[in-house]
Amino acid sequence: MTDEQKTDERKTIAFVVYPGLTPLDLVGPLQVLTALGQLDPRYRTVVVGATKDTVGTDTPLRIAPSHTFDEVPSPFAVLVPGGTVPTLHAMADERLLAWLRTAAEGAELVTSVCAGSLVLGAAGLLDGRQATTHWMFRDLLTGLGATPVARRWVEDGPVITAAGVSAGIDLALHLAERLAGRPVATAIQFVIEYDPEPPQGALDWANQPYGDLKPLREHTLREGLAANPALLAKLLAHA
Repeated sequence: MTDEQKTDERKTIAFVVYPGLTPLDLVGPLQVLTALGQLDPRYRTVVVGATKDTVGTDTPLRIAPSHTFDEVPSPFAVLVPGGTVPTLHAMADERLLAWLRTAAEGAELVTSVCAGSLVLGAAGLLDGRQATTHWMFRDLLTGLGATPVARRWVEDGPVITAAGVSAGIDLALHLAERLAGRPVATAIQFVIEYDPEPPQGALDWANQPYGDLKPLREHTLREGLAANPALLAKLLAHA
């Protein structure tokens, strides 16, 4: 058996790349689940995009996919990262949405981090499901057919959505435990030394700066969805 045939037998976890995404949404879970593949040879990670060309992010970092959508038509699992205005643009990217719909038909797990759940919603993959996203956009999930839930990650059937940015690491560790057991997930947590102690302490959700950021959210929606007025109106109705 060739190395390529062995690779083909592994369960593929596909991380989606599109221009302007938030790197930590992608790289945090990718680090965790690449470690899963190193500890459990049944799994492998790939990074997929419309092409293999390098794309920008919302930081100076640029990312190049390892595979194209066409090369990974039927992954075992999918993860869609989020962002801000570019993620709203991705909600109207029909090539991306079509790949997600096709991949989701056979995938055991369809997951997202932060506003990546909005892209899942635009693809019609959140209809009738509970879901979460970044707290600033969470109530907009109603306009995409989902029931918003304020949790670090939300599992509803094969769809698992995570809250904002750093929650992707929690999601990935949950997936590692689900797929390979708690000892493996704990080993990965030690390997990446994930034991957060933020200098400012835990977030005080009773005093989140929602009022200050609401105008920013509306501006972000209008900028990101200017070319998609029907979807913009639907989301603004729930803003």
